[in-house]
Amino acid sequence: YWGYQSIGFFAPEPRYMVQNEIWEFQTMVRRMHSAGIEVLLDVVYNHSGEGNELGPTLAFRGLDNRSYYRLLDGGRYYVNDTGTGNTLNVKHPAVLRMVMDSLRYWVEVMHVDGFRFDLATTLARETQGFDRDGGFLDALRQDPVLAQVKLIAEPWDIGPGGYQLGSWPHPFLEWNDRYRDGVRRFWRGDGGMLPDLAGRLLGSAQEFDHSGRAATSSVNFLTAHDGFTLEDVVSYTEKRNEANGEDNRDGHSENYASNHGVEGPTEDAEVRAARDLTKRNMLATLFLSQGTPMILAGDEIANSQGGNNNAYAQDNAIGWTDWSDPDAALTEFVARLAEIRREHPVLRQRLFLHSRPRTRDGLPDLYWRKPDGTAPEDHDWHDPDWRALCVEIRTSSATPDYRASDDLLFAVFNAGDTVEVRLPDAPEGLIWEAILDTTTPDAGPSCLTTETILAPARSVLAFARIPA
Repeated sequence: YWGYQSIGFFAPEPRYMVQNEIWEFQTMVRRMHSAGIEVLLDVVYNHSGEGNELGPTLAFRGLDNRSYYRLLDGGRYYVNDTGTGNTLNVKHPAVLRMVMDSLRYWVEVMHVDGFRFDLATTLARETQGFDRDGGFLDALRQDPVLAQVKLIAEPWDIGPGGYQLGSWPHPFLEWNDRYRDGVRRFWRGDGGMLPDLAGRLLGSAQEFDHSGRAATSSVNFLTAHDGFTLEDVVSYTEKRNEANGEDNRDGHSENYASNHGVEGPTEDAEVRAARDLTKRNMLATLFLSQGTPMILAGDEIANSQGGNNNAYAQDNAIGWTDWSDPDAALTEFVARLAEIRREHPVLRQRLFLHSRPRTRDGLPDLYWRKPDGTAPEDHDWHDPDWRALCVEIRTSSATPDYRASDDLLFAVFNAGDTVEVRLPDAPEGLIWEAILDTTTPDAGPSCLTTETILAPARSVLAFARIPA
């Protein structure tokens, strides 16, 4: 149902068409563009839909099996680095040419703006293993058409050395599953997660700040088509994949999820309120993080898959996005988060933040604080009971003065009980304005005249400076 069993890399899915003409796809892209929306195509060049040696002959197997696939035992078996039974042999010049021709076709004829590569490590694996300077990646970077579009890697497969988060060259962005897991664990209430949260808020510099890569390289996400929806992350502790016909063995077993006391749907108002707050906290964390945020379609309306975390086979109500009863309040909250991110350039910087002084004013571009306003020491970072992290974010110290901004954001991430927070000093003529409180999502901005505020239990707060 997800469309990951490709057999024709130049053909749009006909079920989306009315007249079986490519102009229908082109019209869709053109209308997206007219609305200011770019189109990125999720592409699967790591395998075909022909399965293993026992699968049907549908495409490349019948043309040139030895060239198109990576084989074992003299060609009797297929290498299965993808988990689908076969692996395309992108090292072969004819296969590489086909993939490059396909990519150029979707850009030049269908006018898409970029690609997300499924199981991308497979495409970059040479004889000796993953190679960031291998043939496929080199071909992409030197191509005058493809070097100009957006490229996103799913940086893993199940082959040897398959997990390659942070290893991809510019201009690739990468899906960051460590962001997903760390943020889920922090808001689930796991102890000792503040250091990890701090790293994720800064674009996962530990993985991505090398080789001149941008802070936008990390594609931060809470959920994707693989795994729970956001509604299910807060409603189920265990996956519910029985309908897939694999005895609930498929899909990730460790989802870092919490049902908040009741498994599945409930009418308990207290449980539902706790779930709604956790969703808002996770979404606020996503939009306040450096990097490139990604949300799963349907999360903004609280769509559920009934606890199924691998709905690849469900072309039915389990896998569909249900628009019949959307959570309008959640949709409004997500729109507000997007507005905050759009209005504050310090939240979407291309340069990493490392608490270094800026030449323009000598102030650090980032300042971690404890709720009492003091800087945390080493023992604080190793305290499993420390649950409230505060941060000041300015323009990166590496930003040229002519591009530097006076924008400043102060944020609080509190996974513990209610705590008093001391606000940073505001320069003369400026005051702090509260622009976000996840415990009161309907409240508008409010000016503050006190030096301290109360951060409610399990909340995200954000503050900006405005003229007094």
